[in-house]
Amino acid sequence: MNIVNIIQQGVVQGAAQLYNLEIKGEDFPLSTTRKEFEGDYTLVVFPFTKHIKKSPEAIGQELGAFLVEQVQYIKDFNVIKGFLNLVIDDQYWLEFLQDIYQNPQYGTQPANGRKVMVEYCSPNTNKPLHLGHIRNILLGWSVSKIYEAAGYDVVRVQIINDRGIAICKSMLAWKKFGSDAAYYLPNLHLPAYQAWKKYSGGANPKSTNIKSDHFVGYYYVLFEKKFQEEYKVWQQSEEAQALFNEKKKGEQSPEEFFKAYKDQYFNLHSTLGKEARELLLAWEAHDPDTKVLWKKMNDWVYAGFDSTFDKLGVTFDKLYYESNTYLLGRETVDQGLNSGVFFRLEDGSVWIDLEDAKLDKKLVLRKDGTSVYITQDIGTAQMRYQDFGAEKMIYVVADEQNYHFQVLFEIMKRLGEPYAAGLFHLSYGMVDLPSGKMKSREGTVVDADDLIAEVVQEAGENSKERGSLADMTPEAQQEVIRKIGLAALKFFIVKVHPKKRMIFDPKESVDLQGQTGPYVQNAFVRCSSMLNKAGNPDLSAASEYTTLETAEKDIIAQLYQFPEVIKQAAETYDPSMVAMYSYELAKAFHRFWHDYRILQAESEAAKAFRIQLSIAVRNALRTGLDLLGIETPERM
Repeated sequence: MNIVNIIQQGVVQGAAQLYNLEIKGEDFPLSTTRKEFEGDYTLVVFPFTKHIKKSPEAIGQELGAFLVEQVQYIKDFNVIKGFLNLVIDDQYWLEFLQDIYQNPQYGTQPANGRKVMVEYCSPNTNKPLHLGHIRNILLGWSVSKIYEAAGYDVVRVQIINDRGIAICKSMLAWKKFGSDAAYYLPNLHLPAYQAWKKYSGGANPKSTNIKSDHFVGYYYVLFEKKFQEEYKVWQQSEEAQALFNEKKKGEQSPEEFFKAYKDQYFNLHSTLGKEARELLLAWEAHDPDTKVLWKKMNDWVYAGFDSTFDKLGVTFDKLYYESNTYLLGRETVDQGLNSGVFFRLEDGSVWIDLEDAKLDKKLVLRKDGTSVYITQDIGTAQMRYQDFGAEKMIYVVADEQNYHFQVLFEIMKRLGEPYAAGLFHLSYGMVDLPSGKMKSREGTVVDADDLIAEVVQEAGENSKERGSLADMTPEAQQEVIRKIGLAALKFFIVKVHPKKRMIFDPKESVDLQGQTGPYVQNAFVRCSSMLNKAGNPDLSAASEYTTLETAEKDIIAQLYQFPEVIKQAAETYDPSMVAMYSYELAKAFHRFWHDYRILQAESEAAKAFRIQLSIAVRNALRTGLDLLGIETPERM
């Protein structure tokens, strides 16, 4: 019943019979006919002129006439210059709807026996998840769902960055300032402060009544505040003034110099910087007290992460931890040295020369033998292949890491890894707010939990204004509002092509008009409401409905495209294709809902057919939204 294949086979037969020409149907792709022209599919006939000494218009007329006469379901044609527009008979669309309307899984493909791994989120344990993580998570989750719908066995993983200097900053701040942090922690009241003073281990999430990952994040921000205070005092010292006079460039002002010098100050002069580095060295030396503190604070963060993941409705099949993987890859580097993939300098450091791939030379082991990030990523990829044997690994990471992944993938190719050709970096643009960029160390990020709460609140205010849920219990109302709010958040983010930088506006996202999740949900709710009113009608009369309205034909044609949209979204790693397809289908149904009667249709045949059409639309909308991680309420 694939109309595209039917047409292509007819074109092959026509070329052979009319012009004694052997062609392949896939060499002459079809496109949907533009709205301003009559037709359903368009064939470009210009390529035929290379083999046939006739004008494109003449070829189009001859081939069109052949297809109408010889191919079932092709009803009519017209030629516009070198474009052959084909009109499909209504009977094809009616038979197609009969085939799919009762299939709630329509659009998805059967299992193909292939496995893909998707890595997403991969946060640091020094702060809570924020808006940037949300885009990462939603892209990763949607891609994983789309690959499942395309027939793949999907493994969802993340690597948690649970070690390093940033984590030590939070740990050090808690050790040093845990007893006087009430000044810095927001929403902290005197009873909570008094409670933690009685706790022998210092402040903790329970004693402060602060969500545990936010609690640790506050100490990360606190470290930065204390560091800035220290740095500001140091800048007035004789040492700093002498350094400025010695190192300044031209007419560089003290403000410009010290702004640029901050990282060097941290590593060369800062007392806090020295203590943080000593804490990291103690961790690497497996100091028991340091490990206990590290585990305690990380456990706080993990509990907070799990709560946020639960709100977003996402899960993982396996978690990898940098504390377990940071030593991986060194054995592979040793093997690569022997095979000539890597080379060693006189200082003992190990490199790879990727200049022929326009990627420069890249360090893979420091001169002291310690790993860099690329080294552990080599080892982690190998470990994952051993764990799951996935032929494709998709890394969902912001575009700031484009070069890193280009290097990683080139190294894996040169190492001869069997899965190297299946490595892909789903690079995405950053997310800003209408107020501008976010900065973690300065505490100006928008935490994921706060954003979720905001969109749910916006959805609640919109619902209250409409009064459409007034007859429901408060608990049921809140559940509907939660689904609407999360739909707003998810759709608004996923509808943007991953590579584009975007601005997220909570108020705009919950609008019931336009390209929003609630707008698509509302089409589903309309379908469900109407079908509930219909009860369990006899739909056999639909077979008597033989002539389609233009709007009906357009909706069926959109439904026909759904499996291909899922396939293309998987192949291009682009969930926005599913989002926009769902929006366009919802828009078509909303328009149909306003322009045509369904339960009070002009005949029993029309009523039965339109109920079938509504069932098919509801199924496709539910599947499309599910692929984006969006739930479908029965009321709005």
